[in-house]
Amino acid sequence: MNLKCRDALSKLIMSLKLIYMNDEYNSKIFSILEDKITKGKAKTGRKGMDLWQIFVLAQVRLCLNISYDRLHDLVNFHKAIRQIMGIEADYGFMQVELEYQNIVDNVNLLDDATVRLLNDAIVEMGHGVFKKKGQEALRLKTDSFVVESNVHFPTDYNLLYDCGRKCLDTISKLIKNKNVKGWRKLSNWRKELKNLMRSLGQSTKGGGKQKDARVKDAASEYLKKARLLLGKIGIEKKDLPLEDEADLVLHVELDRYTDLLYKHIDLVDRRLVQEETIPHCEKMFSIFEQYTEWITKGKTNPSVELGKNVQVTTDQYHLIVDYRIMEGEVDKSIVINLADRVLPKFEVKSWSFDKGFYTKFNKDLLSLFVDELVMPKKGKLNQSEKEEESAAKFVKTRHKHSAIESNINELENRGLDYCPERGFAHFKRYVGLGVCAYNLHKIGNELRNQEIDHQKRQLYRAA
Repeated sequence: MNLKCRDALSKLIMSLKLIYMNDEYNSKIFSILEDKITKGKAKTGRKGMDLWQIFVLAQVRLCLNISYDRLHDLVNFHKAIRQIMGIEADYGFMQVELEYQNIVDNVNLLDDATVRLLNDAIVEMGHGVFKKKGQEALRLKTDSFVVESNVHFPTDYNLLYDCGRKCLDTISKLIKNKNVKGWRKLSNWRKELKNLMRSLGQSTKGGGKQKDARVKDAASEYLKKARLLLGKIGIEKKDLPLEDEADLVLHVELDRYTDLLYKHIDLVDRRLVQEETIPHCEKMFSIFEQYTEWITKGKTNPSVELGKNVQVTTDQYHLIVDYRIMEGEVDKSIVINLADRVLPKFEVKSWSFDKGFYTKFNKDLLSLFVDELVMPKKGKLNQSEKEEESAAKFVKTRHKHSAIESNINELENRGLDYCPERGFAHFKRYVGLGVCAYNLHKIGNELRNQEIDHQKRQLYRAA
């Protein structure tokens, strides 16, 4: 390895090299992969990729924050990646090349539970690399950030259009190459819905006289067309082909989009025509990624993020020892479950949080297990709380808590600013792989620094 290179890929390859050459780490990683991917399967079928290649490709993609297209290019033409995967042939031998779909299908064999086990093994390896004093207790920091999902900015009227166009797309697939009457103007339905949606969007912008009346008129015309489409689907659905399993799947899909169309017709009517305030629990922020949440964290830019909150806990070596995707939860509600996961696995000397995690119950419970607990109170402090939070040890640990912000920023550089995957299961796997890639990058950086120090000591002794 070129120790002068500070690129993320070279650091990742150093940590992957350590895993492969160390029997203990190697056996742990491979046993996890074997239990998930090859257990109970016969050695038949087409030759694909081995477990090590799958693991390497998953980490390279997230460490470099690249698409599958670029990963496909690198795996076939980047010498260092091919060497660590074990597919770089010498001169005169036929080069091994991997196909794009082969890469996608094999990396997708990993799931969230498997990735969590891989991260636990990587953290254990990292502590073996970083720790200098044997079993040194950990100093933990916990915070949360938002990983955005792959959605456009939602309004109830553009979500209504999404429902309508997906109904029409599904019908188009059902009647393709089949003689079905009644849908000759399918493309015209879509065009008119889109034009009415845009007209409504334009009328909601700006101000001017009688703006409310213009918005109501545009919304009424839009809803009229949407209701006509909903009625037409209801009447003519029985005449759509249902000849095989593929048609059955499309019928189920059409039913789902029809239900969503009905729901958003109701929402647009209530909000724009009847001027009703829609409760947050009834809103939907994507008809495709329905797990998406509307998150406001009090920041100026961005003021709103669409995705999922992810809680991370880092130690003094900046390794992420625990992470969790929060589903409709706030920071203070996950502290007890977090303690249940972390405390049985690690000896914790200090643990710091920000004010969002504070409740009296959380603080009192964690104080029983952690000597130095920093959990600032939100709101007015009494005299004893002022003395506690102004103590030198409390202030010092609280100042060190800000290091987790740089960890989160690096996580976002490892791909966790935005998830391009579709589906919640893929979202969870993507977040887990991003955490693994981050930890491997940190370990690789430490290995690089240790090797540089070792070479400097050798030069000093030789001199």
